[in-house]
Amino acid sequence: MGRKLKSMRRMNKRNELVVIALCVIVLFGAGLSCSKSDNPPIEIIEPVEETTFTNPLITGADPFVFKDGDTYYYMHTVGNALRLWETEAIEDLASATSKEVFRPTAGTPNSRNIWAPEIFKLDGKWYIYYTAGDGDDINQRTWVLENSNSDPMQGTWEDKGKIYSDQADFWAIDGTVMEHGGKRYFLWSGRPDKTNTDLTQKIYISEMTNPWTLTGDVTLLTEPEYGWERNGFGVNEAPEVLKGPDTYFMVYSASFCGTDDYALGMLTLKENGNPLVASDWIKSDQPVFTKKPSANAFGPGHNSFFKSPDGSEDWLIYHANPNSGMGCSGSRTVRMQSFTFDSNGKPNFGEPVATGLEIDQPAQN
Repeated sequence: MGRKLKSMRRMNKRNELVVIALCVIVLFGAGLSCSKSDNPPIEIIEPVEETTFTNPLITGADPFVFKDGDTYYYMHTVGNALRLWETEAIEDLASATSKEVFRPTAGTPNSRNIWAPEIFKLDGKWYIYYTAGDGDDINQRTWVLENSNSDPMQGTWEDKGKIYSDQADFWAIDGTVMEHGGKRYFLWSGRPDKTNTDLTQKIYISEMTNPWTLTGDVTLLTEPEYGWERNGFGVNEAPEVLKGPDTYFMVYSASFCGTDDYALGMLTLKENGNPLVASDWIKSDQPVFTKKPSANAFGPGHNSFFKSPDGSEDWLIYHANPNSGMGCSGSRTVRMQSFTFDSNGKPNFGEPVATGLEIDQPAQN
């Protein structure tokens, strides 16, 4: 915001000089004076600093944000490639710099249906996890790219291949990373039926030996149990890890995205719990974030979390449709809003904020 104000002040100064120059040219030709004493001073109107924003931020689905220092890196599904955005203010996403960082070779196993990319900085290098296949739905898997450049907008992205376990090499999407207790874990949504007859999606977790390799047992963390997880058909997908004041949460998307009732569910890790032990996670029997027609928010889900620039606020970013019946189409838009933790240390996401409503910007440094 400070850069915007300085730029506008420079513009006002240039405009002042242009006006004076024109005055000299026109009045000198008429034999008149153009001195400051003969003319009223030019009023310089200082711009008012913006302190609010409105949703939606941008058209897109499956938003993800990673904050590194003062910079936010953002990704969402574009379908045939991977695009990375860079900004110091997520609310200004529509005007942020973006760059296509990877486009797979046509005909390869990861060249079609590219979904849900997420970027992380791990062990001093950058990694992008994404879903892709060869065009046949049964072959959708999760994949990894690596970039050793300190700036992920630069350097070369190396294809590290598919990330999977021999125990669970089946349809797998929406991969994300969890760091806890000095260990690193990978979570994803999968269909264990290799015939793809049963479309039920479940969420799994496995330990990582490095950013592109899984090791040990694969644990089923959650599967659709409640009615609100089975609209359309049973879906638990898009796991996202949130570190709270006292423990960790895993927030996921439930029900088919083609319905208006796509929503967020949540698991809570018990105190001193082991992420690989399913019974150490407590599942909420109600959704934690749902549609709100009066706010033009249908099917809100596939979220991510980030901190404000000064680190004092927690923010939720997610996609939703502006109208009923739009499903999993390109009509979805990205929105964001702040949330808090209650007295028990659990997140309270509230309800979707209406589009067009003025919202205070994230707290600045």
